[in-house]
Amino acid sequence: MTPTLQLAFDLISRRSVTPEDAGCQPLMMERLAAAGFSNEPLRFAEVDNFWSRRGSESPLVCFAGHTDVVPTGPEENWTHPPFVPQIVDGLLYGRGAADMKGSLAAMIVATENFVKKHPHHKGSIAFLITADEEGPAKNGTVKVVETLEARNEKIDMCIVGEPSSTNKTGDVVKNGRRGSLGCVLKVKGIQGHVAYPHLAKNPVHIAAPALAELAAEEWDQGNDFFPATSFQISNINAGTGATNVIPGECEVVFNFRFSTELTADVLKQRTQAILDKHGLEYDIQWNLSGEPFLTSRGALVDASVQAIREVTGLDTELSTAGGTSDGRFIAPTGSQVLELGPCNATIHKVDEHVTAVDLDTLTTIYERILELLLA
Repeated sequence: MTPTLQLAFDLISRRSVTPEDAGCQPLMMERLAAAGFSNEPLRFAEVDNFWSRRGSESPLVCFAGHTDVVPTGPEENWTHPPFVPQIVDGLLYGRGAADMKGSLAAMIVATENFVKKHPHHKGSIAFLITADEEGPAKNGTVKVVETLEARNEKIDMCIVGEPSSTNKTGDVVKNGRRGSLGCVLKVKGIQGHVAYPHLAKNPVHIAAPALAELAAEEWDQGNDFFPATSFQISNINAGTGATNVIPGECEVVFNFRFSTELTADVLKQRTQAILDKHGLEYDIQWNLSGEPFLTSRGALVDASVQAIREVTGLDTELSTAGGTSDGRFIAPTGSQVLELGPCNATIHKVDEHVTAVDLDTLTTIYERILELLLA
């Protein structure tokens, strides 16, 4: 059991389902305090967060992550109990092994190793940790960033420990993410009897051509870093349950995953122009989860690519694929943001696991990045 695996075991064994932390953060802060960090617990509503920093100079290199995990589902469906970590055939099983307690353990141990070797390192190192990433994400990283911004404390470079890798640790890192814009659309009609359609107005029928146009629309063509913007309907609901009643309202839930070619405001305007063109009477509610961001080649990306190559021999792929992460709250402050973590094949699944040795590899990569940036 290496130091990273020992800490990963301790973290995974804590039942920290969103928004519970279950003692993960005090454990991390204790380790960081012993390495010379100043800890600042930050609780917003029911969510525990903390900011921890060593040094006062720039550049400030931050590790960001979350201690909360998604629910397990029926635990009897797990081959290995989700909060009883164990290594079987070289695989570490447990909820959060990949997303992202394994990364947190690697970050802590890498930092401890670096500080021992370089007690007078350049710049500063920080940790921004939340228990509200898998949930609403309203009282976590976004609130910590607001606190830092209010006192003009700037993160220059940030490594988010999200599981970015595909087949081998370090084969893919995320140097950006698409934006996510959600919508709840309620199209109004007139309820009536199906035998007397002239006395009613079916909202499903009148919404369908507009939805078809939205689905067929080419929103953009993407660019060198992002695929074309995607429009997807996730839910359509209408009707009373009766077979002889024309519904009075149709609710449609859809989402845009969009590139840096567009803004949320442009998407809203173009969507509503299509709805208006079809003469719909509607109510619409938008929810912007995050704008797209991109970290171009620079100090952080270059150091990460070099560290991965030195440690693993891999030429990493820079990618913006996947969903959103808390990087969307940090990037707008001007920080370089990169996501680097273990393989993501089993995240949120039953029997979540990572290859145990990969967490030690990740530790070495993190430590080497710190050396390249701050030694």
